[in-house]
Amino acid sequence: MTPITQAIKIIRSKGVVAFPTETVYGLGADARCQEACLEIFNKKGRPSNNPLIVHVESVLKAKEIAEFNDNAYKLAKLWPGPLTLVLPKKKDAEIAECVSAGLETIAVRIPSDHIALELIRDSKCPIAAPSANKSGRLSPTSYEHVKKDFGSEVFALTPESSVVTGLESTIVDLSTSVPTILRYGFITPESISRLLGVEVAIASKASKVKSPGMMHRHYAPKTKLRLNADSLEQGEVGLNFADSKLSAEGSLNLSVEGDLAEAAVNLFAYLHKMDEFAIENKISTIAIAPIPNVSIGLAINDRITRAAE
Repeated sequence: MTPITQAIKIIRSKGVVAFPTETVYGLGADARCQEACLEIFNKKGRPSNNPLIVHVESVLKAKEIAEFNDNAYKLAKLWPGPLTLVLPKKKDAEIAECVSAGLETIAVRIPSDHIALELIRDSKCPIAAPSANKSGRLSPTSYEHVKKDFGSEVFALTPESSVVTGLESTIVDLSTSVPTILRYGFITPESISRLLGVEVAIASKASKVKSPGMMHRHYAPKTKLRLNADSLEQGEVGLNFADSKLSAEGSLNLSVEGDLAEAAVNLFAYLHKMDEFAIENKISTIAIAPIPNVSIGLAINDRITRAAE
């Protein structure tokens, strides 16, 4: 039995599978099955008020569970890809209640990774999937990251290509009159506004949790983080960007060239490496150089700010 065949069998048997996407690894189950989706919450230690994203294979399948409006059709042109839309959930949608955390909306996306699409298509069901990590911890961008958190507890597929974005999907709420970014991602607010022809709003910390990634503390390594560092203090290791000078054994650079897209791809992988190094060497803090708060830098700063809280 091939790994993908085994994964499909597990999904069809109300089980949970970790699988690669173009963003981060997902921890997935049949989105129609309450028992299976509750197991996702259980394995992650995820709060029950934190909704899951439903992954589907096509716009047609998305329309079976979500009410599309004009803005949804405009943004669906970016699918498949790292974009999640929050839309009113259809009253007859066959989706487990826990997936939407009791809300009347549903978060949906079409991944571009061919393994993810094959898993969804051949399992013959929408797949609910948050990131495949313990709740609040660093997001997983590799098979090894998944195994570090779950070991043999979860069957995980190995990727056949490198991570494309390294950050979870951009989430846009289209269920209200004002399109609102709920989570920054690789697709920027400027891109969303341009496609919609209107300026999008940005959710605040006080906003109602309507999608993943809105919890205040999130994406955190075990080692403490210090942000916007211009030099290292005693007992620190540095995560650099561009020409910053946080030099010490174990230090890394997200992008020597100052490329925010490259930095995004490297972010979680480097934080995993540096967290392990810090723990092994009794280093108290990872100091992170300033990241420009523009374009994809908005998403990077969102992740490290939540991780540092």
